[in-house]
Amino acid sequence: MAAVTVQHGAHELAIETSHLTRRFGDFTAIDQLNLSVPYGGIFGLLGPNGAGKSTLIKMLTTLMKPSEGSARVAGFDIVQAPGEVRKRIGYVPQLLSADGALTGVENLMLSAKLYGIPGAEQKQRVDEALHYMGLSDSARQLVKRYSGGMIRRLELAQAMIHRPAILFLDEPTIGLDPVACQSVWDRLKALNKEHGMTILMTSHFMDEVDELCDTVAILHQGRLAASDTPEQLKDAVGDEATMTDVFAYFSGGNLDREGSYRDVGQTRMTAKRLG
Repeated sequence: MAAVTVQHGAHELAIETSHLTRRFGDFTAIDQLNLSVPYGGIFGLLGPNGAGKSTLIKMLTTLMKPSEGSARVAGFDIVQAPGEVRKRIGYVPQLLSADGALTGVENLMLSAKLYGIPGAEQKQRVDEALHYMGLSDSARQLVKRYSGGMIRRLELAQAMIHRPAILFLDEPTIGLDPVACQSVWDRLKALNKEHGMTILMTSHFMDEVDELCDTVAILHQGRLAASDTPEQLKDAVGDEATMTDVFAYFSGGNLDREGSYRDVGQTRMTAKRLG
């Protein structure tokens, strides 16, 4: 992949929220959140089911408006300039976003057009993205025949084809086997280290957090419970503490993978569709 040019401008922070709040009726999903994410790192957003992680990502990616407060992403206000924000971000949701009835090339060409990449550049961008994600040999196969790891790599290719400054990932390895997880991890580290892409990701897998994240924020009931490097957080909890210990300590309970009926249904649907 050609070098990604990440233009930060004068704004020093990739993401900055001020008293950001989102309510659904009487329920407050995100409560007066102040969060700062610098450019150039991999930032892990953790919390139990219902802590507000997905709601926060939807606001930061302009898919949902806040009830109160403000946020700037890549230097632009998410409410006042959502179009400018969208130009500068990529987003890979939990649920399957690639079209199984299309080939890998066709999915990426569609993404290139949606992101407004000039026609003369589209084929080159698609070829570069396929090569970078290790999908060149399977580019003309239908995506429904891809493995789970291949699909996730294709979705990463879709999200970065316009060379965004910031990449948002909601549970990037959900439903994948360990080999596929490692493949996705390798691509994420390369995007960050080789091309300067800032990554914000949610995860329930503490080994993934240890492997990838430079900084971690833990949400609990819509509020920021803690934010620091994984090592500093482990030191704060105690000698020989693990990230699982950190999660349990700051989120007020055990690492809960059960969740609600809806959570379980979405997880199983994703795992099934990813193969």
